Amino acid sequence: MLRRKLNQAEKLAKTALKSGPNWKPAKGYKYLKDIRIGELVETQSETRAVLVDVSDVSATVLVTSVSHVSEKDKAFYLGKHRWASQTEAKII
Repeated sequence: MLRRKLNQAEKLAKTALKSGPNWKPAKGYKYLKDIRIGELVETQSETRAVLVDVSDVSATVLVTSVSHVSEKDKAFYLGKHRWASQTEAKII
C-alpha cells in the first residue's frame, strides 16, 4: 500500500515538473513585459514608475514616487532601476 502511494506521488510530481504551472498576474494587473514602453505604472506597493525598456528577463523603469519608505531612504528608491519583466503592475 505504501509503495503504491509513493509511486503515485512520484508520477504526479514528474508530470507537474514537465507541464509546469500556468502563471497569471493578479486581477487588474499586467506583467511589465506586456505593457508598452513609456506607460506610467503602479505596483501593489504603490510605487509609481515609467517603463523605459523591456526584455524577456528584465525591465528598466524610472521610479517617480514611492510611499512605503521613510523620507531619508527615498533617494535610493527614486530614479532608474531594473525590475523583473514579470513584475505585476497596473497602468495609470
